[in-house]
Amino acid sequence: MARLRFHHYAWGLLAYNLAVILGGAFVRASTSGDGCGNHWPNCNGQLLPDLGQAKTLIEFSHRVSSGILLPLVIGLAAWACYAYPRRHPVRAGAFLALGLTVLEALIGAGLVLFKLVAHDRSVYRAVVMPTHLVTTFLLLGALALTAWWSTGGGAPRLRGQGGMGWALGLGLIVTLALGISGAITALGDTLFPSGSLSEGLRQDFSPTAHFLLGLRVYHPLIAISAGLYVLLLAGLAARLRPSVDVRRMAHVTLFMFLVQMGAGALNLGLLAPIWMQLVHLLLADLFWISLVLLAGAVLAEGSGQRSAVSGQWSVGGTDPNAACPACPEIIGESIGERRAPNAQGLRPNAQRPAAGWREYVALTKPRVISLLLLTTLAAMFIAAGSPGVSEPGFGLCLAVALGLYMAAGASNAINMVLERDLDLKMGRTASRPTVTEAIPARAALQFALALMVGSFAILWWAANLLTAMLALAGLAFYVVVYTLGFKRRTWLNIVIGGAAGAFPPLVGWASVTGDLSPLAWCLFGIIFLWTPVHFWALALMIKEDYARAGVPMLPVVRGDRATVVQIAYYTFLTVAISVMPLLLQGKGGHPELGWLYLGAAVLLNVVLIRRAFQLYRHPDIPHARSLFKYSMVYLALLFVAMAVDRVRWS
Repeated sequence: MARLRFHHYAWGLLAYNLAVILGGAFVRASTSGDGCGNHWPNCNGQLLPDLGQAKTLIEFSHRVSSGILLPLVIGLAAWACYAYPRRHPVRAGAFLALGLTVLEALIGAGLVLFKLVAHDRSVYRAVVMPTHLVTTFLLLGALALTAWWSTGGGAPRLRGQGGMGWALGLGLIVTLALGISGAITALGDTLFPSGSLSEGLRQDFSPTAHFLLGLRVYHPLIAISAGLYVLLLAGLAARLRPSVDVRRMAHVTLFMFLVQMGAGALNLGLLAPIWMQLVHLLLADLFWISLVLLAGAVLAEGSGQRSAVSGQWSVGGTDPNAACPACPEIIGESIGERRAPNAQGLRPNAQRPAAGWREYVALTKPRVISLLLLTTLAAMFIAAGSPGVSEPGFGLCLAVALGLYMAAGASNAINMVLERDLDLKMGRTASRPTVTEAIPARAALQFALALMVGSFAILWWAANLLTAMLALAGLAFYVVVYTLGFKRRTWLNIVIGGAAGAFPPLVGWASVTGDLSPLAWCLFGIIFLWTPVHFWALALMIKEDYARAGVPMLPVVRGDRATVVQIAYYTFLTVAISVMPLLLQGKGGHPELGWLYLGAAVLLNVVLIRRAFQLYRHPDIPHARSLFKYSMVYLALLFVAMAVDRVRWS
């Protein structure tokens, strides 16, 4: 009975803390932080001040509600000691919440005593305010975990979590960074209100803008980048740790972030009124809580553990081999430690070949990435043909190529981890290092995470945040939308998932210009519509492999005739969009491209149509191979011709 009541008390205290946080945000947004002067804990030098002024009433009300929070959290810690044994996670969570409550009160006192409130625009306030928010987030996380553990959530197991442990830690850090940028943005909205969206943008990009306005520009891009990573993290968690709690919290986390993003856009469009700022903050807090609970569910001691009786793996009451062939290794154990022979036919630990640098390079699929790199570099020189844009130097080209390679390599490595069961059944993929276990799945996931972080850092440092965000978007789209979403479900998988391979030109363009013009989106469209032509030709060649693995590729589920019809259809769409850049006009009314690209496009498209028509008449492997090989040449030469044309005319 004591634990049942504790459970209700803990969740109620979490809700009360959210109300206190919103009260503090209202104090900041209404510039009422100086309502009690620079006195603390007294208000204007009095224990019970005159509440005739609105500022004083607002500030004093927040102090009272915050003051009540401390004894409530002390009661939580005392109750936890009474109701739970030593080393129980509820005790740890309650005492952590108590320490963070004290720290948060001290930071709030510092804001008042050092006059970092109301209309103060100093850099000190810009540092202390985000620190205050981080402490608040950590307190919410401690209270949420305490309540969850008291409800029956499994105790965390930090050791042996493999790549998922690192991925979760990074996700929490990224979300804290997002919260920091949000706090700075909210402070800028309060101190520098604007009468219209256009006026606000002029303020942000003015060379004489206050540093808070300059930092405000980054928040939307940071928010999208963080969202892409959380999307990737939630998808991996739901697939690699498919327990009921993990799946539920993954869905809640994604839902909360989408709602939060919508509220952020609405907040921007409405010019950040106080009520909308409070809604935005509440949704941000709820998103953080859901992410913390997702981490708690993933790290729960009972998630994916081996039964002491049967010695077999159980994840959420199901056999992980069906939904997650890599789960045991991702959790930190070795598949070779399971009963022999392995259900997937993988080698036991003792027979693993040693992993060297070649195996790790193989994880990135360098041959596949080479064409992506070419389109990226070509897009950089195509962008350099714009008026006022200089050609990219060798250093920028090298950094962008390296950053994109790392992002694409990370997506390929994650793909190999998620599809080991399919790769084992296909002749062309059966020797991949994740199948032979030359590289354990958890090591592959850690390697992919390192590549992803390195890619984002390099592209942001060498180019700009937009470039890094676009590379991350391509990675997340490939893993979540294609691999986890559509590949095993529908023959339209490559049509939708092909967008992932269309991001590299956007990365190259943004690295040079810092924006995306209509011509950049044409480059995206060319690859998007070209991908089905290219990939379905390959699918015709290896359809037996796909059939054996149970992947619903078009030739498997609809047959060769339907496939060549679709190839013909997308061939004409590719030809059509390859001509569209000739119709675009740049600044001053000048055409974006000239006769050189026109001639190359006509020649390349004639050959493409001819190869597709030959395959339509003779849907066999030799003609499919001919179209497949030419499609790569076609895309490479088309982008090179466009780059040469743009550089020549510029």
